[in-house]
Amino acid sequence: MADGLKTLETLTDTAFDSAIGYEKAAEKATNSGLKTTLIEQAGKRRQTVATLNAEIQRLGGTARTDGSTLGAAHRAFTSLADAFGDSNERAAERVEEGEDYIEKKFREALEDKSFTPETRAVIEAAHREISEGERLTDRLEAQFD
Repeated sequence: MADGLKTLETLTDTAFDSAIGYEKAAEKATNSGLKTTLIEQAGKRRQTVATLNAEIQRLGGTARTDGSTLGAAHRAFTSLADAFGDSNERAAERVEEGEDYIEKKFREALEDKSFTPETRAVIEAAHREISEGERLTDRLEAQFD
């Protein structure tokens, strides 16, 4: 299960990055409805992180608290890119790109048949929340494009 724990840790780091991405996008958004939606999504994603962390701890691992190095690099690039163009459009684009990435990562993890039923159930629930976020960000990007 060491590989499964490693995968779960990576997924949790990615979900943590996503929550931060939503929060950063909310800071950039000027449309009050978009800002509210992004803050709500950040809260949902932080709850997903908490659920994933609980499973990591149940498996004997240490809760993840700071995301991934790749996520930090992506956020730095996004901050630079946000200096150009409409804040609402950029915010919607950035979270949509991030959601496509994270949804794929969770979907691919579910192809791994080595997870225990308990761990698989946690990852499936996280994937459902992330899929809902991915569909929402598709709509936001279309609205603000």
